[in-house]
Amino acid sequence: MPLIILCGFPCSGKSGRATQLKSFFEHNGKKVFLISDSEIDKIESYANSQNEKAVRAMMKADVEKYISRDDVTILDSLNYIKGYRYELHCIVKAHKTLHCIVQTIVHKDKCLDWNQRRKDKNKYLDQTCQELIFRFEAPSSQNRWDSPLFSITPEDEIPFQEINASLFARKPPPPNQSTMNPSLSSVDFLYELDRITQELIIALVDAQRNACIGDKLSVPNASEKISFLKLFSMAELRKLKKQFLTYAKMHPVDDTGKIGNMFVQYLNNSNS
Repeated sequence: MPLIILCGFPCSGKSGRATQLKSFFEHNGKKVFLISDSEIDKIESYANSQNEKAVRAMMKADVEKYISRDDVTILDSLNYIKGYRYELHCIVKAHKTLHCIVQTIVHKDKCLDWNQRRKDKNKYLDQTCQELIFRFEAPSSQNRWDSPLFSITPEDEIPFQEINASLFARKPPPPNQSTMNPSLSSVDFLYELDRITQELIIALVDAQRNACIGDKLSVPNASEKISFLKLFSMAELRKLKKQFLTYAKMHPVDDTGKIGNMFVQYLNNSNS
């Protein structure tokens, strides 16, 4: 059964909507797993990028653990990075099921005000809350990983029947090369994967020597540019390459020309 991904600014009512969705599907005879960050310490979890990435990794691991073709899974978290939502989309396709996005639309000033009213454990630091809002990458129904998209304001009722139909009245798309495990004979893919990522790392190390924070860096084998927000050490790049290779081997592409852009997106997400 499918995955419902909540998405929105911090303190925009996602957890309340997730609880309503859980009640609706349980009332209709579905078994529901609710994965939520509502109880985590917001100050500690979003104190720095490493802590934040750890939270995202934990949530994604729970999705992979609970998602199945028999139960409904609801992911209640910020889910504000489009690359992260794409990774969740790939997990959904690999399990031959469906998903949808439910975005809570609330003005940033109201979110900041609601954050001030929270108790300490569930409250973000004011600066952190503002930064998360600033970095929010809004979902777009034109992206296959953000579709179907249901956007709701605090005044709206959840369109339960439309969400239910979008998840249960369609057939899951067949898995493609991006979600199938690679063949053991795909030697060319593995060779190109290692070569392209290594060339890109070498070029990045060279380019950042003369770059300024905020620059967009061009690298070989990729049309997308790297957002230079900090200086990457070679040790860090080797670690990121190793992580990306593991991911890419599980999600191979039929066109090796896409590898460079995939790695650039991975680096940009790790730097966000």
